Amino acid sequence: MFDVKDSDFFDVEEEDFDTILATDINFRGTIRFAKPFMIRGTVTGEIDATSDLVVDTGAVVAAGINAQRVLVRGTVKGDITAKNLVFVTSSGSVTGDILSKEVVLEPGAHFSGKCTMTAD
Repeated sequence: MFDVKDSDFFDVEEEDFDTILATDINFRGTIRFAKPFMIRGTVTGEIDATSDLVVDTGAVVAAGINAQRVLVRGTVKGDITAKNLVFVTSSGSVTGDILSKEVVLEPGAHFSGKCTMTAD
C-alpha cells in the first residue's frame, strides 16, 4: 500500500521492550527513558525520551510526548514531538499537535490538531 522508512518499528513484539507499563497501571508524573518503552495502561503528565515509544491498543495517555519515534495504537491527548516519525494506526487517536519529520495516519485513525512536518 505505502512504504514507510522505519517499517521495522511496526513489527515490534512485547519482548522487544525492556519496560512495559501494564494495563493495570495508572501513572501520574514525568516519565524519562532511553530504551524503547511501551504503554498499555494510563499515563498523565509528561513523557520525555531519547528512544521510541509505543502507545498500545487500549492505552490512554494524557501527556506531552517528546521521543524519537512514536507509534500510537491507543489514545493520546497532548502534543507529540518526534524526531523521526509519528505513526497513528487505524485504532489510534491523537488530540493535540504533532511535530515530526514524518507523519503517517492510517485510514480510520483519528487526529485533531495541527501537524507540522520538519525538514531533514
